Amino acid sequence: MKISEYKKEVKKPLRQATLCFLFREKEILLARKKRGFAEGKINGVGGKVNDGEGVRKAAKRETFEEIGVKVGSLKQVAILDFYFIHNFDWNQQVVVFEAKKWRGEPKESEEMAPFWCPFEKIPYKEMWADDILWLPQVLKGKKIKASFLFNEKEEILDYLVEEIDKDLD
Repeated sequence: MKISEYKKEVKKPLRQATLCFLFREKEILLARKKRGFAEGKINGVGGKVNDGEGVRKAAKRETFEEIGVKVGSLKQVAILDFYFIHNFDWNQQVVVFEAKKWRGEPKESEEMAPFWCPFEKIPYKEMWADDILWLPQVLKGKKIKASFLFNEKEEILDYLVEEIDKDLD
């Protein structure tokens, strides 16, 4: 199935979510999800946007809740649409931010176990299958817009990744 075909079946708007990556020199802060959706997978920090809450505010709130740091300014680096053929409720649009300034030290929470990782050692095999298709471009300073269609085994059925020239903010 193609994304274009699946989108015709989707009757409700995508749930809004955020993802935030902290960067220092040539390292990225990743975290292993300890519970809930995507348990066991490695990712950035983030989560759903509450009603009446903007994506930036949600990214800052989720980052503080999950790893205990207060991020400063956020730079929007990607917009990712995720579609799951087996569960409409998992469909979501994720706005991805990078943060290079924050207060506090990342610490483990009930939900996430954070760790610093050199760019060249990112454990893509322990992450969502889509990450290797867009995250390397973000690490090179590119802005990305992408869509991914997953099956019930969390395998990618179809995808489209494009580099965006204009600011996403």
